[in-house]
Amino acid sequence: MSTSRTEELATEFERHRGHLVGVAYRITGTLADAEDAVQEAWMRLSRIDVAELRDVRAWLTTVVGRIGLDRLRSAAARRERYVGPWLPEPILTTPDAEDPLAQVVQDDDVRMAALVVLERLTPEQRVAFVLHDAFGVPFAEIASVLGCSAVAARQHASRGRRAVADAEPPPRASVGEQQRLLDEFAAAVTSGDLEAIVRLLHPDVVMIGDGGGQAPAAGRPLHGPQEVANFMLGLARIYAVGAQVFEPVLVNGDLGWLVRAQRTVSGRMLPAGVAVIAVRGGRIVGLYNVVNPEKLSRLPAPRPAAEPPEPRSSS
Repeated sequence: MSTSRTEELATEFERHRGHLVGVAYRITGTLADAEDAVQEAWMRLSRIDVAELRDVRAWLTTVVGRIGLDRLRSAAARRERYVGPWLPEPILTTPDAEDPLAQVVQDDDVRMAALVVLERLTPEQRVAFVLHDAFGVPFAEIASVLGCSAVAARQHASRGRRAVADAEPPPRASVGEQQRLLDEFAAAVTSGDLEAIVRLLHPDVVMIGDGGGQAPAAGRPLHGPQEVANFMLGLARIYAVGAQVFEPVLVNGDLGWLVRAQRTVSGRMLPAGVAVIAVRGGRIVGLYNVVNPEKLSRLPAPRPAAEPPEPRSSS
């Protein structure tokens, strides 16, 4: 391939990079795996005669789907050995339209609450559901990714769709509602107001903490307002934190918190963490807290105090 043709192909590939990272991230749940899958797709593209491809973007989508499926299958054993609950790697973005990850998090199905549901699917169900329902890939092409018939691919997607529908992840809350709940929750936790925390929590609230055995986190999902509130107050007492430690950030397109590693007035070392909520009926129904340092390697640099970032407006 000539140098000019290689440059043209690289330019075309870059136009699809954000889309491909979004495909791979939905499938694998980790940004590192997603970026590796996209890079591998580029290597495969650069080795074939693209003149034979009718649609480069469609070809790349199925290739990334196949690589993502391999990553999911190989991760199964590692997930079984994982200490405590597993959460997807959070994607932190800025309101800047030039942020390279802004395209990845713009859709509702990349919210943490939605990705957590995908963890319940088999690798085949997850790939079929994501490729078909999120990106409109025909079942004949999904079948080639999964190594099965088109009928079987359709069944995998259908089962994945039913599992997602049964879990019913709540839709994205409005910016104002997210801001209100986060502010009130932080104030209630740092002031030690148990009743105020409970009032902010939905009766079906679930809190999931991911420390991966490398940072303090609940060893299992916590259920119900009382259990979640008691756990949060326990952390607040141990670390003696104030509301100022909660830095507003965009987490998978929603407003969330970033807590930076620091020594608090208690003398204890507070680990870094990223948290985001899901909202139902005006109260917090999901609280997802990632403190595993391996999933926090891309934290933004500290910035001067300013207005909190605004997520994409909810329709």
